[in-house]
Amino acid sequence: MRDFKVDLSFLEGTSILITGGTGSFGKWLVKKLLDDVKLRRCIIFSRDELKQFEMEQSFRNHPNFSCLRFFIGDVRDQKRLLMALRDVDYVVHAAALKHVPIAEYNPFECIKTNIIGAQNVAEASISCGVKKIIALSTDKAASPLNLYGASKLASDKIFVAANNLGGSQDFSSSVVRYGNVFGSRGSVIPFFRKLIAQGCDHLPITDMRMTRFWITLDQGVNFVLGSLKMMQGGEIYIPKIPSMKITDMARNMSPDLPHKKIGIRPGEKLHEIMITKDDGRQTIELGDRYIIKPQFMFWDDNFYDELGATPVAEDFEYTSDNNSDWLSDETFQESLS
Repeated sequence: MRDFKVDLSFLEGTSILITGGTGSFGKWLVKKLLDDVKLRRCIIFSRDELKQFEMEQSFRNHPNFSCLRFFIGDVRDQKRLLMALRDVDYVVHAAALKHVPIAEYNPFECIKTNIIGAQNVAEASISCGVKKIIALSTDKAASPLNLYGASKLASDKIFVAANNLGGSQDFSSSVVRYGNVFGSRGSVIPFFRKLIAQGCDHLPITDMRMTRFWITLDQGVNFVLGSLKMMQGGEIYIPKIPSMKITDMARNMSPDLPHKKIGIRPGEKLHEIMITKDDGRQTIELGDRYIIKPQFMFWDDNFYDELGATPVAEDFEYTSDNNSDWLSDETFQESLS
């Protein structure tokens, strides 16, 4: 599997703010930054005081702990963002409401965080002179079936279009989109582990044909940081990562347990989509990633042309069932450990 490693020297002496910084991704990102680069400040912006306290305690003995700052705040509150973003160079926007059924039941709350929150982050960052924003998206934003996906599509559009709003200041904003993450709280792996530990007599499978993209937390963090370094503004970055059938994943986690089909949940896709055919017309391929180019006049192809990027094939789409890269049993077991 690709590691997406990147030289982080471009972050030396800078200040970075991470929204939703106490989540699975945020904690891994902070550890990576503290281990590999000397920041001026690393600001954790989130609304959960207990998670902030626990995170602070877990990093207290780290040699670079002194650069950490913990800001209680919500991306719905632009005034608080304006306070937190003073003298910040880079923003990693990871805050979101991500639970599909909960978003369906609480649509206004999802919109306030995922759409209005995105607008607040973009506007406050421009007002405070932030240089770059990299926003985390999801495969569910491509041809969305549920409100979560639709809200993240709107968020993506906000961060792409924000490049038109910076005027003469040094500002750019881009998006990273990827699939399921090993080890994250929202993936099916912790759910299956819990069932197995409880002595279940079967594993529930929504559909035996279902496939998913998979990426590790370390890969995801590296990919985001690499995209932050590379970005010119307006791109949507998609990593080349492997697929796996849900039945194969379940078999690897517990070879002896039978599978029981329970039916696809509302808003759930049979296969994940990261690049639709329509997006494919704007997509280029560069090494370990695909890049969806923005359809705005500010965009200049020269940078990626010089790096050797090439257009994808006609009618290209990137889905978990048409992927040429499939996760082997051995690699899956390594990723679990």
